[in-house]
Amino acid sequence: MLPRTSRIPRIPRPPWKHAVRTLAVLLLTAAATLAPTAAAQAGTAPSRGWNDFSCKPSAAHPRPVVLVHGTFGNAVDNWLGLAPYLVDRGYCVFSLDYGQLPGVPLFHGLGPVDKSAEQLGAYVDRVLAATGAPKADLVGHSQGGMMPRYYLKFLGGAQKVNALVGIAPDNHGTTLDGLTKLLPYFPGAEDLLSASTPGLADQIAGSALLTRLNAGGDTVPGVRYTVIATRYDEVVTPYRSGFLDGPDVSNIVLQDLCALDLSEHVAIGTVDRVVMHEVNNALDPAHATPTTCLSAIG
Repeated sequence: MLPRTSRIPRIPRPPWKHAVRTLAVLLLTAAATLAPTAAAQAGTAPSRGWNDFSCKPSAAHPRPVVLVHGTFGNAVDNWLGLAPYLVDRGYCVFSLDYGQLPGVPLFHGLGPVDKSAEQLGAYVDRVLAATGAPKADLVGHSQGGMMPRYYLKFLGGAQKVNALVGIAPDNHGTTLDGLTKLLPYFPGAEDLLSASTPGLADQIAGSALLTRLNAGGDTVPGVRYTVIATRYDEVVTPYRSGFLDGPDVSNIVLQDLCALDLSEHVAIGTVDRVVMHEVNNALDPAHATPTTCLSAIG
């Protein structure tokens, strides 16, 4: 028992503004700390033939595939599984970095979504010019499945894209299990988040960017859309917020293909071979085969 004269010091709760700033600093510090290791891995990672600008699409796969990473991702690490998988099946595969913040290497997708969409548009133009193809197919994870819709809707991308495959995309934003609903109760928190990491703020359910993006319909004519979601998504919540409404849309729940698949938000976009098989189906629907748990060993 403590003496009666002893007092347990009270730990003051930091103001919300300080808490958000601290979180942003921790995330960016972690990025800087991990950057040398990630750089070494990226520098030695086998490309297995993707980002080869001499690649010419075949008659079997006449369109190049552009892979669009998610928030905190990059053009290599996000695609060490899917890119070689598609290359082995005869696709010309490309990936880009977008949404970079000054002084934050390798961890991208943090800049404003509309500016990231401009970067995507420039990259698609480069890929089409190199391959000679009239259109590309896009495959994106998380923000990378949502951000291209801005390019399609507002930047002329619909004339240059045949299909968009979104893996756990946040098409209607996320509540992060309800945490974002607390922001209005802390004056200045949303402004601070927008200033520090605008790409994150744009993905909050109800943001100005998402309101504009989804006004008047989720899709644009002439583009096929596929959404692959997981019930165990802890980042895009609720997981069905990634689904789209409109013609030429396929909304798929991973566990409807393989009930034993426990992939959450990161695994579904990086290592899940059941998902990779379904992506291949979406890119080449004329030769699609059933996707089951056994697809993981195919």
